[in-house]
Amino acid sequence: MKDFKFEQKRSLSRFEAADQLSALAAALRKGGEVELELGAGTLSLRIPDDLRSEVEIEIGDGEVELEIEFTWPTASPRPAPSRPAEAADKPVPAKTAAARPARGTTTGSSRGKSAKRSATKAS
Repeated sequence: MKDFKFEQKRSLSRFEAADQLSALAAALRKGGEVELELGAGTLSLRIPDDLRSEVEIEIGDGEVELEIEFTWPTASPRPAPSRPAEAADKPVPAKTAAARPARGTTTGSSRGKSAKRSATKAS
């Protein structure tokens, strides 16, 4: 079952059809909360930046049928996380004394200097 459905069938001139499509095009360009005047009523919609579209043309039984369909989700998209989900799930390794010597200690600073010298020689 659909939450809401609006359907309108009526005869109109080519110029009226063009005006209806122009109003729809203007609403699509604007996006966000829009109002479309359709016949006797006004339809309010929220149009997001990204849509899916389908164009269908059927020719048969002495008629041409042209369907233009746009679809989008009714719920607003959630904002993207500030960092990738993979990174959020991985634990952050604890820093060790050997990797980062303590400041102000003679053993820590001499270890840090020798580690830097060996890394420079290896390069």
